[in-house]
Amino acid sequence: MVIYRDMYYPAANAKRRLHIYLPPNYDESDERYPVMYLFDGHNLFFDDLATYGKSWGLADFLDQWEKPLIVVGMECSHEGTDRLDEYCPYPMQVVGHDVNPKGELTFRWILHDVKPWVDGNLRTWPHREATGIAGSSMGGIMSLYGVIAHNDVFSKAACLATFARRCERFILRDLRRHGIAEDTRVYLSWGEDEKGRVRRGADPATESPEAKSTSRITTALERYGARTHTFFQEGGRHNEASWELQNERWLRFLWLDE
Repeated sequence: MVIYRDMYYPAANAKRRLHIYLPPNYDESDERYPVMYLFDGHNLFFDDLATYGKSWGLADFLDQWEKPLIVVGMECSHEGTDRLDEYCPYPMQVVGHDVNPKGELTFRWILHDVKPWVDGNLRTWPHREATGIAGSSMGGIMSLYGVIAHNDVFSKAACLATFARRCERFILRDLRRHGIAEDTRVYLSWGEDEKGRVRRGADPATESPEAKSTSRITTALERYGARTHTFFQEGGRHNEASWELQNERWLRFLWLDE
């Protein structure tokens, strides 16, 4: 079951829609649930709402998955380059756009408005160990930033298609600044089409620019004791169809693997 809630987003003086997945037996029980917060909420559950007509298929997947979760999908602006600004914590250039980084403002909204509403109105486990964050592309960058800068709130992150080579220096700086708790879990992935230029004969899973940046980030995370899982998706493209194929992998690592 997916329900919807419009939430005021101060950084743009506008509303953003929450797409909230509730486990199948939510209304028939008094059970509490862990929560995953995901970016690009409109792309998560249903193809007819997704920007390009293909979603992650998360509602159907979670309906049959063994661990019940609440998923809060947060929709972004669809105007111009607003999404790049809202979903970027760093002063970067993305697809020719000089980003006006509002990523930290977006996290203030999540922490001060979205999460308090979710915990106050739904049956959640609100503590850090039961709270994760995830996203793809710019949402992946935000998730990696968030699990470091706000590790007191999020103990888990799935960061798909982050273009780690673009944000590596910022992430490593933030790790030095904030550190990270030993029980943190971080999933990082990239697809074959996202690997960057690779010299002839090199292994794109280990020797591409994206692979090398991801490796340096995971090494830094592991120095603090965090657990990481990296995944190179052969044939993977920068789209929801590829990310849907990772649902089992990232969810199992974050919530079920010992």
